[in-house]
Amino acid sequence: MNTKTTVKATEVHDVVAPVMSELELARLGGGEVAYIKTLTSDEAIEMFPQIEGLPKGIPLFSLHAADGTPIALTDTLQAAIGHAQEDELLIAPLH
Repeated sequence: MNTKTTVKATEVHDVVAPVMSELELARLGGGEVAYIKTLTSDEAIEMFPQIEGLPKGIPLFSLHAADGTPIALTDTLQAAIGHAQEDELLIAPLH
């Protein structure tokens, strides 16, 4: 007797709840907490329209206050972290 067993594969996705909501992060901020976001040059131009001559196709890093206000734009993650440290800001990880 030749029988075949069919098993359906199911995908399991781990869902990790955020530590805090964006609103909670903004309320917490108060000039003490910031986050770093990776941007394309096109996104950076939209966020920082005063910047001229920004090369296309390079990754950039923006430092934001907890409420989303842009603070600085850099071409390296280390420079964004350094700017946060100079301003005595804690960097909150976002997921």
